[in-house]
Amino acid sequence: MKRIVIALGGNALAEQGKPATAEAQLEVVEKTSGYIADILEKGYHICLAHGNGPQVGRIVLQNENCDSEATPAMPFDVCGAMSQGYIGYHMAQGLGKVLKERGSDIKVACVVTQSVVDKDDPWFKNPTKPVGPFYSEEEAKKIAETKGYTMKEDAGRGWRRVVASPNPVRIVEIDAIRALDEAGIVPICVGGGGIPVIVNDEGNLEGAAAVIDKDLGSELLAENLDSDALVILTAGPKVYINYNKPDQKALDHLTLEEAKKYMEEGHFASGSMLPKIEAALKFAESKPGRVAIITSLDKAVDALEGKDGTWIG
Repeated sequence: MKRIVIALGGNALAEQGKPATAEAQLEVVEKTSGYIADILEKGYHICLAHGNGPQVGRIVLQNENCDSEATPAMPFDVCGAMSQGYIGYHMAQGLGKVLKERGSDIKVACVVTQSVVDKDDPWFKNPTKPVGPFYSEEEAKKIAETKGYTMKEDAGRGWRRVVASPNPVRIVEIDAIRALDEAGIVPICVGGGGIPVIVNDEGNLEGAAAVIDKDLGSELLAENLDSDALVILTAGPKVYINYNKPDQKALDHLTLEEAKKYMEEGHFASGSMLPKIEAALKFAESKPGRVAIITSLDKAVDALEGKDGTWIG
């Protein structure tokens, strides 16, 4: 197993309790880059994907709060592109710095990526994807009343705005990403699952007000690159059933049948672990021999060697 796609979660890009400044986020990204460099030094051939939920939510808020004739608010898809650009910039800068310090000549490149979705995708009628900061229930209700947003409780962590989360069907820039990958350059791409675009009646691409789940976007990327493994990095070192209950149990390995069974039993929250399990299942089922690994950033090297994390497949 040498070719892998790594999907970085929000904890790899920003640290809870720290200010959401560019400086603080770059500091976290540089710390994250150390772990990514460890993986590269083990000889793995990697492609990086990442989330953007908190970041795109803040960009939308900034646009709305400054909306005027001189500075009109940008639509949601443009805000997604902005988040991709600056997160990719930070990741390229952070990883490039760490690799240089370690004497590596591996290059890194960021690709702002569009992902085609079906304009008739049923998820457009059922917003579920959390974006932006957390709110109390009282704050969330006020925002819903004043701005018309759909607000939902997110896995016991607070209330957040939710938007449509259609499934990605095609990565527009996949040829460019593949060319970088084959040249030995680490691509940073499919940020936030990719900027969601639809094919309009004229056959042209058109932005959509949605956020693609980054784990499903990463899964499609991994399939397109014929990767051996999809590595989904999250806050915890393993997947758990009965999470936060007295009988909580960590899982070292999940067969496809076990994963489906636990999903049906409701063990995985829709705002956190469920999309990761869904993406992992999809990838593991896509071709014999493929595996998905869910673990934390600091356990990634051990997980790739079968010493930690949860393997699915």
